[in-house]
Amino acid sequence: MPAHVFLPTPLTLPALQPKRGRPRAPLPDSAKADRRSSPTVVERVRPLTRGQVADRLKELGDLYAETSGGDAWAWNQARATFLLHLAADARRPGFSLLIAETNALAGYAYGFPTAGAGPWWAGSGGHVGKSPLRRATSGGLFVVSGIVVPPRVRREYKDQVWNLARRLQRRLLADHGATLGVTLVDARDTRTVETMRSWGWRHAGDDTLPAVPLAVPPGPFRVLVLAPGT
Repeated sequence: MPAHVFLPTPLTLPALQPKRGRPRAPLPDSAKADRRSSPTVVERVRPLTRGQVADRLKELGDLYAETSGGDAWAWNQARATFLLHLAADARRPGFSLLIAETNALAGYAYGFPTAGAGPWWAGSGGHVGKSPLRRATSGGLFVVSGIVVPPRVRREYKDQVWNLARRLQRRLLADHGATLGVTLVDARDTRTVETMRSWGWRHAGDDTLPAVPLAVPPGPFRVLVLAPGT
């Protein structure tokens, strides 16, 4: 296989109950008072250049592994596998990675714009409907291939616009002027599907974004889509 051809990698969220990781930073008093802030309070969300991504690979890999749980072997294995996938995505045209931070890295999300052909689409197993394909042809489709946030972001305030995961995915689409976000999830990974749906993602349909899952043909992946501003 040529080095520049990458097979699709379904999005997989780290485990909900990490066994090792950074201590949780205390919430500011104002956030404790009314809880009207993301479960992880951050001062800024900003993009990294490709060079900055390369410089911070260790930090990015550590945060992913720390939210994955498991023993030391599993921690290192998750980190190594993740960094391979991230390096592959970072070589795609239009790749973008956003970080959320205070005095330390709090989370990040990344992806790339896509056209209506190529290896990524071939791996969707025919589950991407006609409407997303039309958006891809017009240059308005953006693949969100990774969202890395602390477990409590997946447990708390998932439907609020200020939830950290929602903030990151919304900013990714806005920065690229995307008309639709799309991601692949392993069909057997019901936990990730449920979490993504709690953040506003929906199963891909031909012409609509339904409020309930659509029946889709059997296959290795499920295709989820996200409307801008969600």
